[in-house]
Amino acid sequence: MQEAQVIRSLSALAHEARLRVFRALVVTGPEGLTPSVLAEELGIAANALSFHLKELSHAELVSQERQGRNVLYRAAFPAMNDLLAYLTENCCQGAVCTPADSSSCNC
Repeated sequence: MQEAQVIRSLSALAHEARLRVFRALVVTGPEGLTPSVLAEELGIAANALSFHLKELSHAELVSQERQGRNVLYRAAFPAMNDLLAYLTENCCQGAVCTPADSSSCNC
């Protein structure tokens, strides 16, 4: 992962609403959520949510898929795993410090 992408990702997550949206999508998994469900669950106004989803999408942390009249948003698990791997690459001076399966999500 390139530093520029890491900075975009961390910048996108450095806002309370975007962090809450991203975490909600991670919890939901590959099924994803529509903006209306996200807005209702998180108590975020639709116009504000649209802005936050755009920022997360620009940072490549979420993907979107049109299904009929709806748009489904999903967490981009490969990007999330790449970001976590970048942040922990030289953890503990190269020694294993966490169980191998705790650093990635197989969703």
